[in-house]
Amino acid sequence: MLVYLNGQYSPVREATISALDRGFVFGDGVYEVWRVVRGQMFEAERHQARLERGLSELRIARPREATLDGITEIAERLLSENGLAGGEATLYVEITRGTAPRTHYFPAPGTTPTMLVMASAFTPSEARFTGTRVITQPDVRWLRCDLKTIQLLPNVLARQAATEAGASEAIFVRDGVITEGTHTTVFALIAGELRTHPANHLVLPGVTRDVALGLARDAGVRVREAAIRIDELPNATELFLSGTTTDVTPILRVDDRVIGDGVPGPVARALLERLLERMGLTTSALVSARN
Repeated sequence: MLVYLNGQYSPVREATISALDRGFVFGDGVYEVWRVVRGQMFEAERHQARLERGLSELRIARPREATLDGITEIAERLLSENGLAGGEATLYVEITRGTAPRTHYFPAPGTTPTMLVMASAFTPSEARFTGTRVITQPDVRWLRCDLKTIQLLPNVLARQAATEAGASEAIFVRDGVITEGTHTTVFALIAGELRTHPANHLVLPGVTRDVALGLARDAGVRVREAAIRIDELPNATELFLSGTTTDVTPILRVDDRVIGDGVPGPVARALLERLLERMGLTTSALVSARN
């Protein structure tokens, strides 16, 4: 697999990063993931804006090639040379503060950030259509979850707990309130109203979250950005996840509790259909992919 690292294209086995890179030593960096369909980066501008906001908040200088035009150019070569331009893929971009002597304070001005870009084949989960099971986990993360940093250990541990429990995702609960999943947004349909946690410092401002909210409003669904209490789950007729690699995935069970009728609900199904159409995935293409 060919990757891009600090201005160079090389096979992944030859791409090396210093042991003193602050991403390795401190987790001092941000990342972004784009969904790619037939060579086109989905919602490219929104993902770019989130990446640039993270760099700004962490005060990491944006590399010259980390503009949307620059990343698009890099993506086109990686997708082409890795044979990924014709199907579905993901594009991963990570930018760290760079390599410098290990100090807790920032390195000297002018330190060159590290930039890694990878393109990988992607196969969506059938759970988008059939539904999935999740577990709850305490939200012990820091209070700047709105930044897409590479400090993901709490997410990793929660997701591993889900795997060991036979579930596909873990959703975080803080002070009795559902915040989000380890890499997803959580939506609930309660009393005919679609709700999700407000976009504040406790959750990542999901790109697919925003798209799903817009699609719901366009479809005439009542929408409110308001926290979902864990004790409200018995009243939820639908619960579902959204995310760059999750699309819209119905949740059928949380821990040992069945949600609604225990089958994918009409709102989740409709939003998934509209989202896939927006990606340029037609019904015939989906049927072909599922067969």
